[in-house]
Amino acid sequence: MNNSLTQDEREILLALARQALEDGVHGRPLHPLDLSSLPQRLKAPGASFVTLSRGGELRGCVGSLEAYQPLAEDVRIHAIAAGLQDYRFPPVDPKELPEITIEISRLTEPEVLDYDTSEELPQRLRPNIDGVILRDGALRATFLPQVWEKLPDAAQFLGHLCMKMGLEPNHWRYRKMQVLTYQVESFGE
Repeated sequence: MNNSLTQDEREILLALARQALEDGVHGRPLHPLDLSSLPQRLKAPGASFVTLSRGGELRGCVGSLEAYQPLAEDVRIHAIAAGLQDYRFPPVDPKELPEITIEISRLTEPEVLDYDTSEELPQRLRPNIDGVILRDGALRATFLPQVWEKLPDAAQFLGHLCMKMGLEPNHWRYRKMQVLTYQVESFGE
């Protein structure tokens, strides 16, 4: 990803995410963010996902695909949501906080991936580089590029993404879906 964040900017975002997660889990209100104290790139609109892990296992992951608010605020909001609102997991308990690690993924703007046939689609994807968004009507799902580590086969990757949408795994083979790709800058505690 071009224009990578500096180490200081990454540390600021991780500290903001940690504080927001702890405040949210303890039921404390989120204090207004002092944008004037932040570097310019953290004040600029940015899209992020915040992933929580415990003992190396996923514990929550929530984010946005489009930049609509300052990156620093986006990270704070998604840190709380990953801890309390990921429908796949119960809310993080305060006793879990010391075992939770935070990873932040800063996204590039998604771009439409053109393809003609379903046979061509897996070859157009770039494992370990592209995050993928599938859209079929009102349904939409995404996997971050990090998911390629667990699903390295492109056809299997697309099948799991269809299942995430509530569709049959082979749906992408029979119906042309809108496909978008993006890249991430990922860093963690």
